[in-house]
Amino acid sequence: MSNILVIGASRGIGLETVKCALADGHRVRAFARSADQIQLDDPNLERFTGDAMKEADVRGALADMDAVIQTLGVKAGPEMVIRGTKLFSKATRVLVQAMQAEGVSRLVALTGFGTGDSRNQGGCLYDLGFNAVLGRVYDDKNVQEHLIRSSDLAWTIARPVILTDRPATLRYRVVLDPDDWSPGTIARADVADFLVKQVASDEYLHKAPVLIG
Repeated sequence: MSNILVIGASRGIGLETVKCALADGHRVRAFARSADQIQLDDPNLERFTGDAMKEADVRGALADMDAVIQTLGVKAGPEMVIRGTKLFSKATRVLVQAMQAEGVSRLVALTGFGTGDSRNQGGCLYDLGFNAVLGRVYDDKNVQEHLIRSSDLAWTIARPVILTDRPATLRYRVVLDPDDWSPGTIARADVADFLVKQVASDEYLHKAPVLIG
């Protein structure tokens, strides 16, 4: 059993990660601005309301934690496409500094297929649409990955393909070789399963696999 801080825990993969970690018997501190709205009932769940871009909030949430799973996301919409975001880089810079200050070393972070060296690996039509819609957002995720890779933390980065709300299959693929990367879909619950498993595993330590359903 580990004490896990899940950042971005109120919806999407973050909420699925909280559910998965609790099901596996971990103690979970669910961090989000709307943490009080998480409708789960488990004695091992602690809701922690905070802002991922405020160092004091993040440092407070790190107390007594063994590992951090960062699952931040942004709301889809025209503004995201046109203006992009700085959420991922700003929050990650705060998190890395806070973890180093508090002596918490294990970080499992969510980015996505299309970040770093997985950019433009989906084929011509896929890449054209991806860059048009998500290019600016993933520019910030590139900075996020750089901050993590440049740190002295024990990190793993997960890069899932297109996300769905289907139930977990537990038959997803974890792909490191760029020759085997391809676009596709994966259930958020399957991504959560991978993230939680990394807390007690060093199989993908300092690696950034692509997750394909």
